Amino acid sequence: MAKNKGLSFYNRRKKKISPALFREILSWIFGIVTAVFIAAVLNFFFGMSTNVVGASMEPTLYNGQQILINRFLYLLTSPKRGDVVVFLPNGNKNFHYYVKRVAAVPGDKVFIQDGVLYVNGEAVEWSVANISDGGIAANEFTLGSNEYFCLGDNPANSEDSRSANIGPVNKEDIIGKAWFAFPGGEGGLGLVR
Repeated sequence: MAKNKGLSFYNRRKKKISPALFREILSWIFGIVTAVFIAAVLNFFFGMSTNVVGASMEPTLYNGQQILINRFLYLLTSPKRGDVVVFLPNGNKNFHYYVKRVAAVPGDKVFIQDGVLYVNGEAVEWSVANISDGGIAANEFTLGSNEYFCLGDNPANSEDSRSANIGPVNKEDIIGKAWFAFPGGEGGLGLVR
């Protein structure tokens, strides 16, 4: 009897996965998982953003301008004088983020007299020459071990550490350092200084 040369579904050969193909598939899976992990870590530490509210940081940052926040930096170091930080006043999570510049760090003596900010008895040059309202800093005081005195670059239009309802900012209330600003309003694209 002659063999039928038509279609046969029973004589199919099973395809084998070669070790080289298996290694290639594993390397692709590992690469994808690694890329997703790195993206998640970078997004957590550097991907947080917020908008500047108000004119308190002009001319550095403008109302409505979006900024990126580096949340990782202050896990390793502490804020320094001149850093632009993002914080929740008194840790209140129901409030908007404040964006201000660190004027004094823990242990510093702060005093505002005749429109001039004094830190440890020395006048500090600020972006705006005159701070009209000394607020709580009208009388000299010393910052605690985790307290930072933060001011807006435009102190005439800033609610900041001079205000009794905000006061010195605790380190645990600082979300991170503002490090990059997107164009918006009159503000341009670039690093925050």
